[in-house]
Amino acid sequence: MLCTQRFRNFGIIAHIDSGKTTVSERILFLAGRIHQMGEVHHGTTTLDFDPLEREKGITIQAAVTAVTWNDHHLNLIDTPGHVDFTAEVERSCRVLDGAVAVFCAVAGVQAQSETVWRQAERHRVPRLVFINKTDRAGADIDRVVVQLRERLGAKPIVLTYPLGTAEELSGIVDVLRRQVHRFGTAERPGWLRDELPVSERDRCEAYRRQLVEAVAAEDERLLAAWCEHGDLPIEDVLAGLRAAVARGALHPVLCGSALATIGIQPLLDAIVDLLPSPLEARQVVARSVDDGTDEVLTPDPARPLRALVYKVVCTSHGDLGFCRVYQGTLRAGDQLWCPNRQSPERAARLVKLHGAQQSAVDAVQAGDLCAVVGIRTVATGDTLCHADDQAVLEGITFAEPVVGMAVEPVTSADKEALGYALAKISREDPTFRRDVDPETGQLVLSGMGELHLEVIAHRLEHQHRVRIRLGRPMVSQRQRVTRAVESRGRYVHQSGGPGAYGDVVLRIRPQTAEEQASAEEVVFQTAVKGGAVDRSFFGSIEDGVRAELARGGKAGVRIVGVHVTLVDGSMHAQDSNERAFMAAGALAVREALGDLGLELLEPWVRVEVTCPAEHVGAVIGSLSAKRAQVTEMIPLTHTATVRVVAPVAELFGYPVMLRSLTQGRGTCVMEPDGFRPVPRQRTATA
Repeated sequence: MLCTQRFRNFGIIAHIDSGKTTVSERILFLAGRIHQMGEVHHGTTTLDFDPLEREKGITIQAAVTAVTWNDHHLNLIDTPGHVDFTAEVERSCRVLDGAVAVFCAVAGVQAQSETVWRQAERHRVPRLVFINKTDRAGADIDRVVVQLRERLGAKPIVLTYPLGTAEELSGIVDVLRRQVHRFGTAERPGWLRDELPVSERDRCEAYRRQLVEAVAAEDERLLAAWCEHGDLPIEDVLAGLRAAVARGALHPVLCGSALATIGIQPLLDAIVDLLPSPLEARQVVARSVDDGTDEVLTPDPARPLRALVYKVVCTSHGDLGFCRVYQGTLRAGDQLWCPNRQSPERAARLVKLHGAQQSAVDAVQAGDLCAVVGIRTVATGDTLCHADDQAVLEGITFAEPVVGMAVEPVTSADKEALGYALAKISREDPTFRRDVDPETGQLVLSGMGELHLEVIAHRLEHQHRVRIRLGRPMVSQRQRVTRAVESRGRYVHQSGGPGAYGDVVLRIRPQTAEEQASAEEVVFQTAVKGGAVDRSFFGSIEDGVRAELARGGKAGVRIVGVHVTLVDGSMHAQDSNERAFMAAGALAVREALGDLGLELLEPWVRVEVTCPAEHVGAVIGSLSAKRAQVTEMIPLTHTATVRVVAPVAELFGYPVMLRSLTQGRGTCVMEPDGFRPVPRQRTATA
């Protein structure tokens, strides 16, 4: 059994086209996992194995693999960079102990970079930074370091920097060891360590002084030693840096060119030396099903099993549940229990994954990743344990879809197949929704963006063989309350037999700024005095309130940003029951809708457009016509980056328009930016 201290569970996160998959491919090659490097532009990479991924040249679903480096076992998850597939990053961050954030040395911190960085921050994932593409014209790692500090609030500290720039890149300078890493030659093959050139000594010493000072400032013992001697041994710097990385206090910066396989070996060394093992990772808590107490999990193979399913994939050979084993040992053939579903499961087989390849294993110990073959009811975020010792891990929260599209089957045979296919996709993708429009009866598919829906439509037609017709995309709107009201809901039903009685008084108001920061759409509290309503009915009242707010009144648009307090009510000795109080809660909300001052909201996105400098005027003009607000314009050497915020509804088809405006040379990416009020004139004409 492997030593848990030698495990590293890390992921690659970045903005689209920063080189994540290329970095992953080079890691696999240098670690000996593959013997020929694939290329994204050729569609031959190991981890982008889906035909649609290879066709589009982007990562759509997170892929898992494992390598060995310096006697350490590294589990690697390569995540997508496109905002439409942010769920893959979210669930990966939930089970990772560390991450490598990849940035382009030319473009720097981009829109989706901020999103994935915040996701890792929210899950308290320690991060290393790899600045890629340092062999390109315009590369500037110092500028990227400043952006990391100013735009992300990071605490970057340089460990390696490029020797030479653009085509003259000849190696990587190791700041701590004052050495240069170079490619070998015919006379001296392999990866070489050379002495630092005299011309680089001043720059290297400046970076090294910043590194040692930053590490010393995080540890009193090291600070005292540094003050006494003016320097620290390499071993002490690495130990102090490792502890600071685990706390999120520092973010080491390395650089290179993944395409040219430069700087990947130092990155692998840093992953082993600086990212935490499962023994050192952030604490994970499970709640006992028996007594409701919390237990802090330890990666001990001998303790009761605690595993989290972070992803489900449906295949023709059985459903796969991707798991992180936090405690205990998961064995092939185990009879398992899912406390979230109150259902039994069986680990028919356990497999380790290498892209699309599977290899069977007999057991998986705490701290490791695997996939369980043959799961039946488990969904993303569920816990697996044994029936005689049950506990529930915290689940995974995902963003709500913002774009919808009507779909209908071509034939009656397609109709039956469509329902089956959508059920499978819904199980796999927690950001996908399917609903029936109550007015038109149309089936509406909702997702995170146009590309997300395009991928779903492609899967329906090519993977599930369902012929469909698609409607125009439409945005998912919300409503919010602007006034506070108090409302009573009284449900009384007599039918000759047992009756039903529920009576509640609710205080409904807009959420405060602090409550909105929690990202809960509805906050429900109780303030009932004197036992006017029994505590056993509180849950039913809350269910009724939430269901009515989700229905959205006459507009049929979900109401969010609302705080509801149960302040009073009454009961009947015989007729009060859960169903009656659920109805009373819904009635109280329904009675209040006309007085809450409901305001219609629409989703907005942050857009980052990169285009040749001569087309900037046309691009800004096209965006202004779409109600966009320019927030920043960054001139580069031959191109420019324009950052704006704009409503999603105005941007359908914009990438095609942008290519037309810029002769095919412009690109854009979008990142969610919350909801904003719909202009009154547009509300009136809707």
